[in-house]
Amino acid sequence: MGPGQALCIPRGAVHRFDNNGSRDVKTVCVITPAAIGPQYFREAAEVANAAGGKPPDKAKMIAIMLRHGLTPAAA
Repeated sequence: MGPGQALCIPRGAVHRFDNNGSRDVKTVCVITPAAIGPQYFREAAEVANAAGGKPPDKAKMIAIMLRHGLTPAAA
């Protein structure tokens, strides 16, 4: 995806987000009906920011997902 593009992910579809570029990106996620709230994204961002540009701690991310009712997909 690029700037200004939109993507619809159907409920229950296995998906993930990666930034394969060399620059930071920002995204807006709209989830409807509200399956998870903003606290999920705050917690995930905290773990991602603590990684200092490296991949975030997988176990911590999985714990956050489970706490918010998400099911991590197998690798």
